[in-house]
Amino acid sequence: MTDDLIFRRRALADGITDSEIRRARRSGQLVRIAAGAYVSDAHFAGLDACALHRIRIAAALQSRPPGVVVSHASAALLHDMDVGDIPLQRVHLTRNHTSGGGRTAGVHVHAAPFDASDVVVVGGLPVTSAARTVVATARISTFDQAVVVGDSALHRRLVTLDHIGDVIDRSGPRKGIATARRAAGFLDRRSESPGESLSRSRIRRHGLPSPQLQRVLHDSSGAFLGRVDFFWEADGVVGEFDGLGKYGVDSGQAAVAVHREKLREDAIRDAGFEVKDTCKDIGYLPTQLPARPTNVPASAGSPPARAPTSPVRGRPLATPPPRF
Repeated sequence: MTDDLIFRRRALADGITDSEIRRARRSGQLVRIAAGAYVSDAHFAGLDACALHRIRIAAALQSRPPGVVVSHASAALLHDMDVGDIPLQRVHLTRNHTSGGGRTAGVHVHAAPFDASDVVVVGGLPVTSAARTVVATARISTFDQAVVVGDSALHRRLVTLDHIGDVIDRSGPRKGIATARRAAGFLDRRSESPGESLSRSRIRRHGLPSPQLQRVLHDSSGAFLGRVDFFWEADGVVGEFDGLGKYGVDSGQAAVAVHREKLREDAIRDAGFEVKDTCKDIGYLPTQLPARPTNVPASAGSPPARAPTSPVRGRPLATPPPRF
């Protein structure tokens, strides 16, 4: 991660002068990433927002004393968790103190005690553990953002609900812990993308019944129809998050993927199910789903999903869940 960074102090030690660095910046050959840290223009041109943030993380750590670790959304990114729409303008670091945090335009240093078990090494950098990362990010984020990060951590098996619950219990009455606790009770590792996580949150917010996730459907003859993101069995309604990102296709495969998805959805509709696009429709659905059509066949597949439980105490959540 640091191989592409050019640090001023190292450049000076190698005989390059400040005047040469300034000329390279003026000509566009060097792009400033952080104070005293640069990358070449060619390398910078190929960076997306996440890759740029990763480089800024490495640059920010270089100017900090030992003991400072990467945390919050920055740690989530290094753990390869989805961060959704969480802003990446600032690098998040944590120092092992009860006070002394601060922020600049590019770095937010948090002050919070942590144990050795709260720190792991990712890509050669000290990073808060997956569980602590999920909780810390939730504490300074919205409920939706916390769910996106937590769902992805669970889906990628980076952490368990018990681990998240342990961190919450150890955190005490800290600012934002209520959001973290509420989000933890809603997390589900079966969500496969940020869009599905946001759809679940939207379904909950609109007071709709909780759907089954990743349900396998068959028609009345037993033929496989597909695995759907959301399913309300009592109403014969399927919910699908729209977006090619979930198929992992590039632009050259997009037309084929769209065509196959249309054929799949047509087959599900032909079998008598109603299909909703959760990216567009959920906000406009009534709080009561339409009655199940009489011609909808019984579906076969995975068993109904159990009610989500609290990772802190293991108790089922209220049904229907409270609105946010």
